[in-house]
Amino acid sequence: MSTFAELLLNGVSLGSVYALIALGFVVIFRATEVVNFAHASLLLAGGYVTATLHDDIGFWPALLAGVAGAALVGAAVEFLVMRRYRGSDHSVLAIVTIGVDILLTTELTRRLGTDVLALGDPWGDAVLTVGPVSLAHTRIAAFVAAALLITVFLLAFRYTSWGVAMRAAAESPETAALMGVRLGRVSLGAWAVAGGLAAVAALFLTVFPTPGLERATSLAALKAFPAAILGGLDSTTGALVGGLLVGVTESLATGYQSDLTFLGRGLGDLAPYLVMVAILLIRPAGLFGTKELARV
Repeated sequence: MSTFAELLLNGVSLGSVYALIALGFVVIFRATEVVNFAHASLLLAGGYVTATLHDDIGFWPALLAGVAGAALVGAAVEFLVMRRYRGSDHSVLAIVTIGVDILLTTELTRRLGTDVLALGDPWGDAVLTVGPVSLAHTRIAAFVAAALLITVFLLAFRYTSWGVAMRAAAESPETAALMGVRLGRVSLGAWAVAGGLAAVAALFLTVFPTPGLERATSLAALKAFPAAILGGLDSTTGALVGGLLVGVTESLATGYQSDLTFLGRGLGDLAPYLVMVAILLIRPAGLFGTKELARV
């Protein structure tokens, strides 16, 4: 049986990957106020490109191609579909993203069929063992890569012109537009960044100890959705905290499943949603979400 420390470390690693996905939800929501239910298909698209190209061009170029491919798909969805519905009710926009997700996921799963594709990562099934704690190299790589990407994103979000424009658009789109911020360009960049982050997350969700990329891989994005919600959809900090909380909760619930059989099977899959509901009952806007104030 896995030790508590081992389960905790695996949970932190998994949570950092969920944080990458949750950041994609948050970036798009801050830029457009749209809850992107097509995020799962962006994740699957990035993973599919990497899996199909790594034998021909090598792993690292294939990974870059996967990131670029998912970013292009995200940008195309924004430019060709979402931009046409700009100004529509938020519920309409959410439904549109559901339609986009169905379309893209159907095509990608048709291409995948029943195959399970390897992504050709260099870590294989190697495991680092320190005392009673064993941790797969892929888990360590996932944490390091996620930490680097999240740091770069936060620095860009704070100090680059794109980050300033996005924060301005999130605060007041009308005022930002009057000040010269091109909202369309901000939205396009947000969808592209979300796609790129999803492609990296797809890699670490499909390497050891999982068998590889398959049709159900896109469902992992649904586990990151509670992370974005409980952290606050408009908070980048909330995405990080929410991702770690969901990852640790899932890992511990799965690891101690045999001691919690009275709660039923599959507790690890259900636990993140239970945590989300519990937190939303206390803080409806999420842990770091902004409460909307209305003048009466």
